[in-house]
Amino acid sequence: MTATDPALQAQLDEALQDASKRSGLPRAQLRVVDAEFVTWADGAAGCPEPGMMYTQALVPGVRIRIQAGAQLLNYHGGRRGGVAFCPAGRVSTPSAGGDARM
Repeated sequence: MTATDPALQAQLDEALQDASKRSGLPRAQLRVVDAEFVTWADGAAGCPEPGMMYTQALVPGVRIRIQAGAQLLNYHGGRRGGVAFCPAGRVSTPSAGGDARM
C-alpha cells in the first residue's frame, strides 16, 4: 500500500522511520497494513492517555498501521502533520463517517 496524498506520504515516512527503529527491522521488511485519512472522535486522536481530558469534537486525522514481524504498530495523528506511536492497549477506532479530508 502506498499513500497518494503528499501530506499522508510524509506522515507514512515518519511512521516507517519510527517503526524501523522501534522494531529493529530494516524498512524493507516492514509492511504497511493501511495509511488513511480518518475522523477521530476527540482530541485524543484515537490514543487516549489515562487520566487526560480531551477536546470533545470530531478531529480530522490519519491512522497508519505497520506490520513489523509479529508486531502490529499503530500510528495516529492529526491531518496537519505529525504522527505518534500508539501502544496497542490505548488504540481506539476512528469515528464512523470515514474520510476526514478538510
